[in-house]
Amino acid sequence: MNLFDELKWRGLVYDATDGLADAFARERVTAYIGFDPTASSLHIGNLLGLVTLSRLQRDGHSPIAIAGGGTGMIGDPSGKSQERTLLASDQIAANLAGIRPQLAQFLDFDRADNPARVVNNADWLASLDLLGFLRDTGKYFTVNYMLQKESVNRRLESADGISYTEFSYLLLQARDFLELFERYGCTLQMGGSDQWGNITAGIELIRKVHAKKAHGLVTPLVTTASGAKFGKTEAGTIWLDATRTPVQEFRQFWLNTDDRDVIAYLKFFTFLPHGEIDALDALVKTAPEKRHAQFVLADHVTTMVHGAEDATRAEAANAVLFGAAPSAGGDAARVADSLLSIAGDVPSTAIAASEFDGDGVGVVDLVARATGASKSEARRLVQQGGVSVNDHKITDANARLRRGDALDGRVFLLRKGARQRFVIRLT
Repeated sequence: MNLFDELKWRGLVYDATDGLADAFARERVTAYIGFDPTASSLHIGNLLGLVTLSRLQRDGHSPIAIAGGGTGMIGDPSGKSQERTLLASDQIAANLAGIRPQLAQFLDFDRADNPARVVNNADWLASLDLLGFLRDTGKYFTVNYMLQKESVNRRLESADGISYTEFSYLLLQARDFLELFERYGCTLQMGGSDQWGNITAGIELIRKVHAKKAHGLVTPLVTTASGAKFGKTEAGTIWLDATRTPVQEFRQFWLNTDDRDVIAYLKFFTFLPHGEIDALDALVKTAPEKRHAQFVLADHVTTMVHGAEDATRAEAANAVLFGAAPSAGGDAARVADSLLSIAGDVPSTAIAASEFDGDGVGVVDLVARATGASKSEARRLVQQGGVSVNDHKITDANARLRRGDALDGRVFLLRKGARQRFVIRLT
């Protein structure tokens, strides 16, 4: 199976230009994906692009990751209903410093034949003068052409419209493709399906300037079977940075994958061969309660992003956090020991034991301090039955917890909602 057929089997070809399959078959293709530095870490919404670039490199092609220090100054309007808040240059620099090492985790820069590159488009965009840009790039695009693009059309239909700043984004991304074509022989740009308009603009620019053919490939926008946006949870965004999303939470996200989604995610986000994925697909159908596919998915993705050692620690932490059955019975000391042993690897909070003396600590205050929720959010969660402490559901927002309520007098296990666990240590 050639690379294009492999990508199709994995569900990664939403659209592509004619002739791309032949290009993969006959030559080493240099391809790029852009990553805008909107935060100091990438998140799992970026993961499909990172894995796809890695897949190309493993097949012998040459990947380029753009850290968009230039386009990041503007912000891509694609998929956005409102204009982004523009970031200051020092914040963009800090964000770039954070995401560069993450890009390097997925790409091999030392391969002899097809080493990967990470480049910053500020290297060429920041030095452009307005008149030169209008003359050398803008003249190739009519306003009518730009108005036909979906990202522009959607914003024109919104109440706020689109600013000239974001309207020009398409031209900047087209210029990126031209620059990479000229500097590195890059002939393929990839991205999510919302990027098709930007990508085809770059293809047009290369055709008009150099009379050469370039290609585009877009992957589907990943959603869950319920229609929700992939990567958004009740806890918020799932980041690749372990200081933002602990490795245990990261692994648990993948373990929670719906049976309807897990095989698609195995195809998207792992390098497992067809036979293994087909076997897991059969197990999903015949023994869904064992969740074999989810465990394989969680293990592979967590190892890929965080390394084998941290993935193993996260597996052990999950086993304790979700397997513990804390109670006031005779095993309380054992469970407390287990929870305290993983406190450094899971969401945990330390509170002075003396605070639990006397009247103790209100459950609403405890939930707010442990989870970061506001007092009003915490109160509402308690009243709606979304909080358990040591396996006991608490619905009275005026309830208070004392030292004697803690497991072995040392630790609480707080459950928020169906899938979030927090360890509270008494110090």
